[in-house]
Amino acid sequence: MKSGDEDFYAMVSPEGHERWSIQKYISISPKTNFKMLNTFADKDENPELPGSEWDLSFSEQNGRTKVSVSIYNESLERMEKMIEMGFKEGFTMTLDYLEELLATLSQK
Repeated sequence: MKSGDEDFYAMVSPEGHERWSIQKYISISPKTNFKMLNTFADKDENPELPGSEWDLSFSEQNGRTKVSVSIYNESLERMEKMIEMGFKEGFTMTLDYLEELLATLSQK
């Protein structure tokens, strides 16, 4: 991945509802930080604005990696829409899966 690269993906609910998103990488500093712009889209990759800017930083503290995630929404409406669509629950599940994966990797 490099700055300017894009990902196009669908989030699919247990009921089979699809919600499409585009994320474009703004900057990448290997091993320390990356920033991306995320916006909802239709199935044909047409963006629905506004989007949100993500800033993910990685640092070492006492032999462990600390991940900091900041999300800047372009509007209150965007943030409310994300929450309404289950962002909090979905992001929490993602972090739980990451924690489980890291636990299994640290045992190897």
